[in-house]
Amino acid sequence: MRQVGTPMPLTDVKIKSARPTEKPYKLYDERGLFLIVTPTGGKWWRLKYRFDDKEKLLSLGVYPDIGLRDARDRRDEARKLLTHFIDRGLHRQTQKMLRQAQAANSFEAVAREWHAEYAPTWAEHHGDRIIRRLERDVFPWIGKKAIAEISAPEVLAAARRIERRGALETAHRALANCGQVFRYAVATGRALRDPTGDLRGALPPVRVAHFSAVTEPGKVANLLGALDGYEGSLIVSCALRLAPLVFVRPGELRTAKSRS
Repeated sequence: MRQVGTPMPLTDVKIKSARPTEKPYKLYDERGLFLIVTPTGGKWWRLKYRFDDKEKLLSLGVYPDIGLRDARDRRDEARKLLTHFIDRGLHRQTQKMLRQAQAANSFEAVAREWHAEYAPTWAEHHGDRIIRRLERDVFPWIGKKAIAEISAPEVLAAARRIERRGALETAHRALANCGQVFRYAVATGRALRDPTGDLRGALPPVRVAHFSAVTEPGKVANLLGALDGYEGSLIVSCALRLAPLVFVRPGELRTAKSRS
């Protein structure tokens, strides 16, 4: 690579006026900082430094996304780390590994792992409701955070958002699902405790409205007449006529199987 030395530090004018040639060349600034100009016109910031008696190069970005001032700031930051015996290149790799580890142990990642582990033991519609609830109401707020770093107030804030739209029962269910995810994280070594245990009583209780049973003979006759007069789909019509004979819940009637 042909080297073009500059007696003075780089300026924006020098950088902008640098034109590509058949081979890449370098434009030097100060204290190890230089710019590589490629044959295609690309301009790449590099820092040359020594660590453990070895010469190394560190990428500092691409011009003009990273201007001259920003490149010098990055150079000074890297050299400051060197004074504390920290290799900026290794430091960057370590930070990348930490971010990858955090992503792997995020609430969303652990929640999806928990769901995949237990979904085969649930009814399909039950598992679908759980994952949709988490995707809609929980992941947007705490999904990207490392699960071990999530606090009880953060979980409660997500539940409060659900409550404010008038879905209190859904808020309770989402909170319960979060507790299951946290306990799975504890069991698999990704968290130390379940913060939802600190939220007992934080949401108002769900008020259940009970409907009184029809017991008067005249009203029972009207109900049976209404069931018999239903003119909708055949399946629903058969279910309505069968229900008074077996006295089971609608869900049990829907999933009932004939036995010879």
